[in-house]
Amino acid sequence: MEKIRVIIADDSDFVRDGMKIILDVDDDFEVVACASNGKEAVEVARKAKADVILMDIQMPVMDGIEATGIIVEENLGKVLILTTFDDDELVRNALAKGARGYLIKNHTPDHLKQMIRSVYSGAGVMEENILDSLTKKIDIASYGAEGFDPSGYSERELEIIKAVADGLSNKEIASRLYISEGTVKNYITSILAREDLSHRTALAVYYLTGKK
Repeated sequence: MEKIRVIIADDSDFVRDGMKIILDVDDDFEVVACASNGKEAVEVARKAKADVILMDIQMPVMDGIEATGIIVEENLGKVLILTTFDDDELVRNALAKGARGYLIKNHTPDHLKQMIRSVYSGAGVMEENILDSLTKKIDIASYGAEGFDPSGYSERELEIIKAVADGLSNKEIASRLYISEGTVKNYITSILAREDLSHRTALAVYYLTGKK
């Protein structure tokens, strides 16, 4: 297996150094560069050909949201946001810019590695606590955030979308709605195709942010 090439962008020396040490001792990863602000992150991403960029949100010179937008637009790697519990609105904005997920900074080493592997393999990742916080701030009566278009969906389909945004598995959705897992899977497949989305995390992001 080829090593997963990682860039760490954070204005904290402690965070950067700690993550670099964690990843450098694992043969599955190679930290190809570090950056202390968003501008540096974009510059090193253009040179280093990284697979995954760990991106802090609040940094000087250029914040992680703007940097994420540039990196995604230029297809320089997959962005995994580094966040704290009180960054809900910033996380929402970063996801709308194309970030593939977010990682809470008080992670364990194994969790950090698993999140990077998931993003590298093409999956979107969401921390349960942050997802819960984001979801609670949505007015469910309006069917998601402004920008999410519920028109054309049945009440059952909207229940499925809401459940996906709640972070539920197919089995949990089936239990909640008293339908089979196969039916849930068929609903989600149909919804993703209709919205031209590649995976369920993208659907959750669309519901929570109103943007694809």
